[in-house]
Amino acid sequence: MPIHTATFVISSSDVAQCPKSALPEYAFIGRSNVGKSSLINMLCQNPKLAKTSQKPGKTLLINHFLIDNSWHLVDLPGYGFAQTSQRQREQLRKMIERYCLLREQLTNLFVLVDCRHEPQQIDLDFMNWLGENEIPFSIVFTKADKVSKGRLSENITNYKLRLEATWEELPPIFITSAESKLGKDELTTYIEDINAHLGE
Repeated sequence: MPIHTATFVISSSDVAQCPKSALPEYAFIGRSNVGKSSLINMLCQNPKLAKTSQKPGKTLLINHFLIDNSWHLVDLPGYGFAQTSQRQREQLRKMIERYCLLREQLTNLFVLVDCRHEPQQIDLDFMNWLGENEIPFSIVFTKADKVSKGRLSENITNYKLRLEATWEELPPIFITSAESKLGKDELTTYIEDINAHLGE
């Protein structure tokens, strides 16, 4: 089901400042320059909703968007961007962890991974941290249009093998492209299905 309306609500520097709302939240996070803003804009059919930039590390706050008056999409800061100060990296880490651990409305966290690369330890460590803290998440491979189908399949298989070394069951996996809109229907349908069963 396509998204019809997406409205910016608020930018917060801490989970305590997030909207006082009972609506379910679906947050998007990934390493800097993974294509997060482009994917969000593609899902919401609004090229100017989330700010895209050639310069990594653009998102430094927790950004809430109200989707179809029924749920919140949350754009979280990227992690692992080396060109910020150690102090700022630590502040971002604490902001992200506090949101993930304390935000009761968080229904699912979409962890974005650039499909062009081999498994990165920083991504695997973050996913393991989510698992240890029982935070529900899915893996979203981005930029599928930038790599051959063979390489895409190989890289995703490598990720699965690395995860299966420590996970009994893998989280849901999506393959996307902001350019070709690949994965758009799968992601929005996944969110719609979860929302339909909340409160049961």
